[in-house]
Amino acid sequence: MVSALRFKGEKKSKKRKRIAGGEDEDGESSALAPTSKKPSTKKEHDSDEEGWVNSEVLDDLTGPILITLATTPPSCLASDAAGSVFASPLTLITGENLSTAEPSDVQQVWVCARVYGSTTKFTLKSHLGRYLSVDKHGVLSATREAISPEEEFTPVRAELGGGRWAWQTVRERFIGVEEGGKGTVVRGDREEIGFCETWMVRLQKRNKVRVKAGGGGGGTAGEGKMKDRVTRRELEELAGVKLEDEQVKMLRKARREGGFHEALLDVRVKLGKHDKFAY
Repeated sequence: MVSALRFKGEKKSKKRKRIAGGEDEDGESSALAPTSKKPSTKKEHDSDEEGWVNSEVLDDLTGPILITLATTPPSCLASDAAGSVFASPLTLITGENLSTAEPSDVQQVWVCARVYGSTTKFTLKSHLGRYLSVDKHGVLSATREAISPEEEFTPVRAELGGGRWAWQTVRERFIGVEEGGKGTVVRGDREEIGFCETWMVRLQKRNKVRVKAGGGGGGTAGEGKMKDRVTRRELEELAGVKLEDEQVKMLRKARREGGFHEALLDVRVKLGKHDKFAY
């Protein structure tokens, strides 16, 4: 079940607890005084479920998501009250590391849902309950109240993973950005997947699908999903060089924590294998 959206720093409502000695937390006497106190892990569990993480499989693309892109400065897909779609600068982010990004405004959050009867097509709904749409000219908007083919998108998983997807339209074009004198412009008529068409999708940790071992690089939970442990050979193929034991451990840890793509690029830069467009 998808939980309600929470922003960073938002306080959760607290329930009044009864404690031993006949007083509650406010110091008032209480007739309900438990004789014993059992250790609780609920607070620890809530803490573990806080924050945003990178998506890995198609089943992660459900509920509130943040669709980010490595522009200068880093930005994300957003829509305003009029339904205009634009690239909104990210403010809750560490440096330019998209794996640390979180939304700072509801305009930056989209509710993703699978199209009924389809295994590959999804819709994106804005904070005002309007669907993201792209017309024949590649112009994006978020004003539609119902779903037609123009409101359906197919996420195409990037080769390196790390939460990166391209969004294909009904006309087999892709959502991307153009950076120029007029700023960053978002369009839906890009013909190929490149750096400017590859978006990192993040979701609330509590909504993330548990990844089980034994799967390939497929897309859904029923297909086994992405396996938990990646082999040294697979890592060396992605890096393009032989790796030391410490580098392998570091990359595996980064993959578990959602920062695999950045860690891999860091290794490639240090070893002279950097390619800015190898996303």
